[in-house]
Amino acid sequence: MHKASGVANDIKLLVLDIDGTIAGHDNQVSETVRQAIQATQARCIQVAIATGRMYCSALRFHQEINSTLPLVAYQGAWIQDPSNQRIHRHLAVSREIAQQLLDYFEQPELLSLLSIHFYINDQLYVREITTETENYAQRCGVTPIPVSDLRQVLSNEPTKVLALCDDANLIQALLGNLRIQYTPAELYMTRSIATFLEATNPVVNKGSAVRYLAEEVLGLESDQVMTIGDNINDVEMLEYAGIGVAMGSAPDSVKALANWVAPSVENDGVAIAIEKFLL
Repeated sequence: MHKASGVANDIKLLVLDIDGTIAGHDNQVSETVRQAIQATQARCIQVAIATGRMYCSALRFHQEINSTLPLVAYQGAWIQDPSNQRIHRHLAVSREIAQQLLDYFEQPELLSLLSIHFYINDQLYVREITTETENYAQRCGVTPIPVSDLRQVLSNEPTKVLALCDDANLIQALLGNLRIQYTPAELYMTRSIATFLEATNPVVNKGSAVRYLAEEVLGLESDQVMTIGDNINDVEMLEYAGIGVAMGSAPDSVKALANWVAPSVENDGVAIAIEKFLL
């Protein structure tokens, strides 16, 4: 556990993950959490979203919490300000690596087990629409575009590559294998959910995105930032912030890095964390 350097009344920026943090199984922000966020903003603390979701899928949450900051999507690979459409950052996976990942995921023994998603220009391309893809698309409110061969869309570089599988152990094993093949300087890989393997440009993670919002956009220091998240892809932003809060449902490795562990999303953990540290 790192030291909480942020004194609650010094916090000027609160950054929130979506899934498992402000949105539970029902895919909605509860009234309790919404009111806590409003009370935070009334104290002149800015609130932003940082998610692995697509920009178009995260937009509704950004609007719901009345954030006035750029929105951090795709683990930080895409940072865009909805108020003026300005793209502050877009860092993609190289075409060459995207092609290699596709070859790897389409090995005969994996082909039928994985659903592969390519995200290009904030649209979702898939080989075919599987049950996993259908569930994902429904939750995220997006329409996947089936193209049978994903190589067809590789004239553009993907913002993110996602492999889904209902077997979390297989995803964990693939992540281990790929981490042997690619150094962190070549590819950033994480899991936002146990069954999602996500790959992005190597300099991308939520920590560098939150640093950008805090230091470049708002002129703050890390100890003036509080972050709340629930999974492996939130680790970097929890470590960066003066106060990093993990949700009750977070893996133990994530909880161990946090300054405090909040109750789960179903128990309005974000509202309780806000109450404790900011109000």
